[in-house]
Amino acid sequence: MNTSSEPLFLRALKREPVERTPVWLMRQAGRYLPEYMEVRKQAGSFMALASNPELACKVTLQPIERFGLDAAILFSDILTIPDAMGLGLYFAEGEGPRFTKPVRTEADIESLHEPEAGKDLGYVMEAIRLIRSKLDSDTPLIGFCGSPWTVATYMVEGGSSRNFENIKSMLYRQPQLMHRLLIKVANASCDYLQAQIEAGAQAVMIFDTWGGSLSTASYKEFSLAYMRHIVAHIKAHHNTRDTPVILFTKGGASWLEMIADTGCDAVGVDWTCDLAHARKRVGDRVALQGNLDPGVLYGNSTVVERECRRVLDSFGPGSGHVFNLGHGIHPGVDPQRVADLVAAVRQHSPALHR
Repeated sequence: MNTSSEPLFLRALKREPVERTPVWLMRQAGRYLPEYMEVRKQAGSFMALASNPELACKVTLQPIERFGLDAAILFSDILTIPDAMGLGLYFAEGEGPRFTKPVRTEADIESLHEPEAGKDLGYVMEAIRLIRSKLDSDTPLIGFCGSPWTVATYMVEGGSSRNFENIKSMLYRQPQLMHRLLIKVANASCDYLQAQIEAGAQAVMIFDTWGGSLSTASYKEFSLAYMRHIVAHIKAHHNTRDTPVILFTKGGASWLEMIADTGCDAVGVDWTCDLAHARKRVGDRVALQGNLDPGVLYGNSTVVERECRRVLDSFGPGSGHVFNLGHGIHPGVDPQRVADLVAAVRQHSPALHR
């Protein structure tokens, strides 16, 4: 048995021996929890909740207290950076995030405020410090940002989109303008993640939710290149050499080798890719995180246990696996199914680490 004092989650990301597979879940603090909904109602709006350090701390800790997960993830949003750039983020009921000032022209890009993370996003750092003060030493805190491409889709579209008409028009008609926007977002993301690490985040994750909307060539040029830029920045900083970086591209199963080659420590895998196949493709270059279909949590406890075992067995024996969903928890999930998931991972994974 490993006697290291480092938390299980961090050891798994570094592909070091672990006693069992660690587990945390994307969107583990969210609308499926009644205690979250109570705090959300108290706050009055999503952004009022996310920008209040005390309330953000409270909801970050809720799933840890309820389920005993192996890592906490900061309660925030991937769109805090464009909000700090002056685009006016708000959340429309039933429509998701919206911006009052979308970015569509060269003048729009040039006029973007370049945020100072410690100042313009100071509420996030305050929340991180508060969360760390409340967590025990065995439960690391994950900081995060959106990928520049994903964040830019919201900035250019003005909110969520099905067809990405405006941003793909910019990408194919004015690619240099697209790059100017992406490097601005990437540099702000570097500063933002660095500030999170200095405030106490022990690992960071980059969410590339919409990278899978791109062709392979466009993904390499307009998404992956900018995530590589962020990873290189984090790894180059003298205070963050031991801070693991996780990259996750939803719909990116065909690009796992390229993602692993960015210098990241772990690759998140969605449920469309078999973990055994993914492990063969990336070898021992990175850890893998995932990849239970979130829809499994609509099943009963027997189904949840069966599918958790399927994911664990797919990865197989040895270190380098963090159990997670292939995307975030859906709002309508029964919290008991999450408890079943955690129990299944803890029951069945130790045999894979003997």
